[in-house]
Amino acid sequence: QVQLVESGGGLVQAGGSLRLSCLASGRTLPNYFMGWFRQAPGKEREFVAVIDWYGSTDYADSVKDRFTISRDNPRNTVYLQMRSLRPEDTAVYYCAARKVGESEYNYWGQGTQVTVSS
Repeated sequence: QVQLVESGGGLVQAGGSLRLSCLASGRTLPNYFMGWFRQAPGKEREFVAVIDWYGSTDYADSVKDRFTISRDNPRNTVYLQMRSLRPEDTAVYYCAARKVGESEYNYWGQGTQVTVSS
């Protein structure tokens, strides 16, 4: 089992920044990709960013050049630095873990709300 706890959400004006954190515990984390997803009201959950143990990253086109995912392996923490926020970034943001070699994210946090006002 992997337990994930997000923090850092809140209300911010358009153009502002926020940093989300995800504290992970449980099984050997080098074996897991760590991702961020988001779900806006009335929409399906969508991929935001992912990072592997070695720091390789990938992003959704909608956040590329504005968001940065990183991880602090000794602290078992993954971050999502969000800059130049837009009202359309408003969503519940979820941290998730996917075991290397598997296609599905099997572990999810409870989510943290990010609201961007115009």
